[in-house]
Amino acid sequence: MHASFSAQKQQARRAALEQEIAELQKVLGEGENPDEIVNRHIKLLHKYNEAKDAAQILIGRLASHRGVTIRQIHEEYGLTEKD
Repeated sequence: MHASFSAQKQQARRAALEQEIAELQKVLGEGENPDEIVNRHIKLLHKYNEAKDAAQILIGRLASHRGVTIRQIHEEYGLTEKD
């Protein structure tokens, strides 16, 4: 009986994983190349980081121009530490 229960658990787990795979394929696009998806995400992260760095440079210059700290500029514009 223990072996059949274990087999049933394995079948249920496999069915759940197959369902998760199907849902992810719908979101990511069925037949998409995983390497292309990863490369696209890496490129987007690089663009995001470049934009964030540029924004931080501008915030630093604004703070310097006003004679205040960067933290004060962040507070003025409602930016959190995560921004």
